Amino acid sequence: MKASVVNLYNRFQQGILDRFPNSTWTNSKQINRIKNAGEKISSAEQRLILGASALMSQPFIDAHNVNVDEKTRKVSVARTIAKIIAGTTTGFLIRKGCIKGIQALSKAPGKGISRFKTIFTPKGIKNTNTEEFAQYRNAMGTIVALVVMMFTNFAIDAPLTKFLTNLLVKKQEDKDGSTK
Repeated sequence: MKASVVNLYNRFQQGILDRFPNSTWTNSKQINRIKNAGEKISSAEQRLILGASALMSQPFIDAHNVNVDEKTRKVSVARTIAKIIAGTTTGFLIRKGCIKGIQALSKAPGKGISRFKTIFTPKGIKNTNTEEFAQYRNAMGTIVALVVMMFTNFAIDAPLTKFLTNLLVKKQEDKDGSTK
């Protein structure tokens, strides 16, 4: 059963790839652009991109949900906006902070560098100016950030989401009350 599902998935994937001309997938300029974007855009910046796209689409979907009444729609839109803002802000700041922290604590061992500043430096590293080491720092910062965010989702995101939701709902009610 499992093999047939994998086979079906592979055939589906190949079918999609077969729809595009080969030059699309073999053009080295395009491949290099994608590769460079993947190497240069950190997880913190990716979180901002996801937050911006979510902010452009999800509230619109909630606002046009015909299966709920008008008040529920307004609260749903406010909550969605609040969750996106809270999640994106804390996610970006924590990821960026952890990546910067890993950079500060992964120096090359040497004269004048305390042992504490090499705590995240892999053994045997002499040169920290390579692209591979920069990728290591970003990846390690992202891993640390994921662990930190397991706690901040409850400690920061949830209360901030509640606060922003209440603020947006009150603002909407004040606006609706003043127009009646």
